[in-house]
Amino acid sequence: MVTAVPRLVIAAPTSGSGKTTVATGLMAALAARGLAVSPHKVGPDYIDPGYHALATGRVGRNLDAYLCGPELVGPLFLHGARGCDIAVVEGVMGMFDGAAGEGELASTAHVAKLLGAPVVLVVDASSQSRSVAALVHGFASWDPEVRVGGVILNKVASDRHEELLREALESAGVPVLGVLRRVAQVDTPSRHLGLVPVAERRAAAVEAVAAMAAQVGAGCDLDGLVALARSAGALSCVGWDAAEALASSPPPPLPVPSLGAAPPDPRYRPERPRPQTPPEGGPPDGLDVVAVAGGAAFSFSYAEHSELLGAAGAEVVVFDPLRDEQLPDGTRGLVIGGGFPEVYAAELSANEPLRKAVADLAASGAPVAAECAGLLYLCREIDGLPMCGVLDAGARMSERLTLGYRDAVAVSDSALAAAGTRMRGHEFHRTVVEPGAGAAPAWGVRSPAPRVEGFVQQGVHASYVHTHWASETGVARRFVERCRTS
Repeated sequence: MVTAVPRLVIAAPTSGSGKTTVATGLMAALAARGLAVSPHKVGPDYIDPGYHALATGRVGRNLDAYLCGPELVGPLFLHGARGCDIAVVEGVMGMFDGAAGEGELASTAHVAKLLGAPVVLVVDASSQSRSVAALVHGFASWDPEVRVGGVILNKVASDRHEELLREALESAGVPVLGVLRRVAQVDTPSRHLGLVPVAERRAAAVEAVAAMAAQVGAGCDLDGLVALARSAGALSCVGWDAAEALASSPPPPLPVPSLGAAPPDPRYRPERPRPQTPPEGGPPDGLDVVAVAGGAAFSFSYAEHSELLGAAGAEVVVFDPLRDEQLPDGTRGLVIGGGFPEVYAAELSANEPLRKAVADLAASGAPVAAECAGLLYLCREIDGLPMCGVLDAGARMSERLTLGYRDAVAVSDSALAAAGTRMRGHEFHRTVVEPGAGAAPAWGVRSPAPRVEGFVQQGVHASYVHTHWASETGVARRFVERCRTS
């Protein structure tokens, strides 16, 4: 199937150039025109998609060629863009910066090529004039497969500064599609892991998105940007669908390799039988609810995870550990994703009834999948404040940032993955859990050094490593099946 969706990728030479302001403001400005806008973010970032969702009224979705493989970028894009008039994709870091040591893999340029999308380059022009032409020319010509269709100049000081920049860019052959003046920063506060998520400051975030929309609407050629988006060709793939993705079961696990040896490609998929799909009309007998933690403390999740759980037959119910004193009625499994439990440690600790309910569920053998923030919540304590006590481990804040992609292989059989299952993941935290692994570790990883990591005990799979289940849909099916039998 050949599918055409007007689309733009917003990129920049470096981080801090203004990509998020431009991308979010453009999404909101186009939505204000009555267009249905599909928001996307390159890479594993959870926070920017929250602002994108405010701007568009649609779920912000990630496009990560490392976590999911290049072959899923187009299908996941089309899945998110169903029914939309235009899609805006915010890039990550500098345009050509991708997974360390992997060439272009997972860079903004790589995703733009996979989508056949024109790129708009956001340039911080605050400390240059004629040099901007050399910069833009270099980015536009570095990779002939990447089409830089326009530039937006950010932090321009004056009319005279704008005139000099436009004069210089005439020789670069890239049209100027916007000029944003040097103004007081839009109120998007940051802390130890980046922007403060929308879930923690919704009213202020709504005002910030409105300010971004006004700035972009006043300073950019919206008609020119829409025309550029419409110049994108058709994609020769079909949109991803959770139920269809689950129609193929995971391959039999291969032997767990030595951590000193390079594991096989985690996207390897041998032929496998097609299992029966869940019965129509609701969840299978014996399964009521998979509870998914949400709210301000646990705001990091990929929408596809809940979609896969639902397609596998679960009823997904979101609860807020800061407010709810009990798990949802009928809970048979629990998913606790990422977020900032360290920021809300006192409130989480004070909610003793829920901590006990989580501990009791885990003790019953029910499946529990916890990533990063979820791992911390299951520990005995965070910086001395009692948590759920499911794991015999303590968590504390650290000055050191742990950041990077991970090749991971399941070391122990769990409710989430059979031993030998290979997935790609991402770590991003300023906390430490001691010990870092249990008697039955969750994953073996090879970066930054070979090690085992995380905890598997009874039905619990807890780890620092964030994964994207669309890359290995068998984990969702396995989790729901364990909910039925636990």
